[in-house]
Amino acid sequence: MIQVYTGNGKGKTTAALGLSLRALGAGHKVYICQFLKGKDYCELRSLRSLRGIKVEQYGTTCFIRRKVQRKDIELARAGINAAKKAINSKRYSLIVLDEINVALKLKLISLREVLALMRGAPKKTEIILTGRSAHRAVIKLADLVSDIQEVKHYYSRGVKARKGIEF
Repeated sequence: MIQVYTGNGKGKTTAALGLSLRALGAGHKVYICQFLKGKDYCELRSLRSLRGIKVEQYGTTCFIRRKVQRKDIELARAGINAAKKAINSKRYSLIVLDEINVALKLKLISLREVLALMRGAPKKTEIILTGRSAHRAVIKLADLVSDIQEVKHYYSRGVKARKGIEF
């Protein structure tokens, strides 16, 4: 099954990580591949301490808020290759491709590659794709799509990102 968490609301990665913990509790092995992220987020410290979850990051220390650079493309390429390897290994029951939708929108990776990953996944492997602006073809191919929309956010009142809550 393929799940997509998209939209402009907060909670896409959080939902995927929650499902990862649930799968781990059921005895499944989990692989998390983060595109565009390279910081040591608090949740990753927790996840790395658990047996059965492998986390790899393919991004710089700051999420892209500037012009895409060659390093961003190289890291995304490495991420897509790592995701292919994890899927083909058949070692993991759950694979999270965090922020892959954004990497696709920024053209760091190709739609053809993402769709091939989705189509090539073993039937017993759950694949989760997160990130804003999921491509129509990704949505069409998915089995479950959650469009997480912002209704109200404290950022608009000037509240900064808080350690342990947003990162």
